[in-house]
Order: sequence, then structure tokens, then C-alpha cells
Amino acid sequence: MVKKLFAQTYLWALLLLLYSPIVIIIIYSFTEAKVLGNWTGFSVKLYTSLFSNGTHHSLVNALINTITIALIAATASTLLGSVAAIGIYNLKSRTRKAVGFVNSIPILNGDIITGISLFLLFVSLGISQGYMTVVLAHITFCTPYVVLSVLPRLKQMNPNIYEAALDLGATPMQALWKVIVPEIRPGMISGFMLALTLSIDDFAVTVFTIGNEGLETLSTYIYADARKGGLTPELRPLSAIIFVVVLTLLIVINYRAGKNKK
Repeated sequence: MVKKLFAQTYLWALLLLLYSPIVIIIIYSFTEAKVLGNWTGFSVKLYTSLFSNGTHHSLVNALINTITIALIAATASTLLGSVAAIGIYNLKSRTRKAVGFVNSIPILNGDIITGISLFLLFVSLGISQGYMTVVLAHITFCTPYVVLSVLPRLKQMNPNIYEAALDLGATPMQALWKVIVPEIRPGMISGFMLALTLSIDDFAVTVFTIGNEGLETLSTYIYADARKGGLTPELRPLSAIIFVVVLTLLIVINYRAGKNKK
């Protein structure tokens, strides 16, 4: 009984520690106070000001850049990672373990090392840094996560269904699209969501590959804003919107996954 009470108390304390800052940001997004923690009355002015014409043009541009880069990187890394996972799964056992170990290195490697490495690579190849280099960098560090999301689904799959589809007259491409892809789709969706979140959240890799052409993402905008001595109040409603959107997507995906299992 005591052990169960301790476990529940620890769990609730951990959840409180994780989510209380987010709740505080959401609460103070409904007040006009410029300083977080100073409640000046309920207001939605920060929400209206966030998307008003020209008021926070650079912040909205940073948000648009972040979302488009994340969507492109997540889509490309999902496709590349899924194909790579299928290839790794069909390797011999020893080779599969070796390639899997190599795939894990970028995940365990520090983001700052990845950022510096990609920066040096682009400089040595004479590639001017900007939007394209950021997209390529995000695809690079997101793909290994997709591979790890898809591989377990391949291991759970019946290995004979692909051969059965070929025996029934399907071409390799048809068997891949109609047999393999439906089996690994949950892993692909999880990998896409993970890649999307990682891309939106990334700072270390982005700051080394963004160049000096004026391109900004949310992470670099917030960093530059914080160095000026404070954060733009409109970041509070923006953070609240992002949290609610991501939470809604997770709930919908989990609901559909549970419905499919039933």
C-alpha cells in the first residue's frame, strides 16, 4: 500500500513538474502583461496582436519558415527512413546489426557536433547556407529516428505475406505498396510525428546551417530575442497554440490507432 502510494505521488509530482510551465504559459497568454508572472486582467490582445498585419512580421515569418521546413524535412525523412528500414530489415543478421549501430550514432551524437559537421561539409562543398541547407540538415538528423520507428513494425510483420503477394501475381512494387506499407504505416506515422517535432524544436543544428541571409526559424528568433533582454509577449500565445495543435494531433493519432486495433 505504501509502495503504491509512493509510486502514485512520484508520478503526479513528475507530471506536475513537466506540465506546470506549459500551463503557466497558457494562463499568462490571456493577459496583456509584457512580463511573465504579472497578471493585468483577462485579455486576448496578445492573440489578436500575434497575427495582426505587420505587428510581428518577423515572428510570423519565423513561424512559417519553421513549419514549412519541418513539413518538408519530416516528409522526406519519413520516405527515406521507411525505405532504409525495409532495406536494413532484409540484410543478413550480422550486417543488419552493424548498419543498425551506424544508424544509432547520429541519435546518440550531440546536436552541436552534428551542426558543426554539417556546417563544415557545406562550406567545403561551396554550398551557400540558407533555406536549402537547413532543410537538408533537418532531413539528415531526422531520418535515423524514422528508421528506428519503422523497424519494429517490420519485425512484427509476418515475413511470408510479401512472398505470398508475389506468388499471387503482384509485382514487387505492388506488393510493397499494398502489403508492406499498410503493415508499417503506424511506424511511419510515428516517425513522421517525431521528425516533425524534432525539426520544430531544433536549434543547435539550425544555427550552424542557417547562414547569414536573414533566414529565421522560431528557435533562432527566440534565441536572438532572449539575448536582447527579454522575450516578446506574443511568444506566449504562439507557444500555447503550438502545444494545443500538437496535443490534438497526438490524441487523434492515438485514438485512430486504438480504433484500428479493435
